[in-house]
Amino acid sequence: MKDVSASYRLVAGAPDSPVILHVPHSSRVIPPDVRSGIVLEDAALERELDHITDSHTARIASTAAERCATGPWQFVNQLSRLVVDPERFPDEREEMLAVGMGAVYTRTTHREELRPADHDGQQLVERYFHPYATAVTDAVTQRLAAVGRAVIIDVHSYPTERLPYELHGDGPRPPICLGRDAFHTPADLLAQAEKVFAGFGGTGVNTPFEGTYVPLKYYGNDPRVSALMIEIRRDVYMSEPGGPAGPGLDALANALADLVDMASTAGVVRP
Repeated sequence: MKDVSASYRLVAGAPDSPVILHVPHSSRVIPPDVRSGIVLEDAALERELDHITDSHTARIASTAAERCATGPWQFVNQLSRLVVDPERFPDEREEMLAVGMGAVYTRTTHREELRPADHDGQQLVERYFHPYATAVTDAVTQRLAAVGRAVIIDVHSYPTERLPYELHGDGPRPPICLGRDAFHTPADLLAQAEKVFAGFGGTGVNTPFEGTYVPLKYYGNDPRVSALMIEIRRDVYMSEPGGPAGPGLDALANALADLVDMASTAGVVRP
């Protein structure tokens, strides 16, 4: 098997920090051999990357980390989600299979062909998805061993206008969407996020995207693992689609740093 260490990056934080900033969708990188299995012409692929990539979210996370009193750990996907999407289920449990967007996408954001419908994505799952999942799990395990708890803050963005692939995009699209899980999102963590992001024009919970990411080893069974998804509407900080970042990025990094500092020191109150 090829070395996959370059497909993700774990940036060390403070030894006593429980927080992991997880950035799964910020990259546009597609290895050449994976690119050859995508049917889009180059210009169309660039447009698709504009729509599907959570542009600049790795920069938001890294800038926030630099400003924290207790530096969080950062787990950053170095490859595009068009290679594999590490936050999907790799099997029939994944509801996004209905629009060709399981762990390995076969359709685009506009429901056009990305890979042939009969494409066997198992090789990509074995090569990239499983090693990534193992590495995130290990990062959480290390925080539990070192601190006794882990707080995963998932850093995403989403388009101002609903894209055709969205299954639940008919609800409100607030400037900041906070994805919570009934088991893994403590009430105090959600309240802290609502507080620090209040100045961007409003927050919403689980709209238009819901839930958050927890490694399957711990999902639904270990209350020491807390998690929250931050979905930033892209017009808050960048030109859409796929354009440069604007002044909103700095303010978002400050807010995220405040949330990390609160999560690093606060006691955990279960929902």
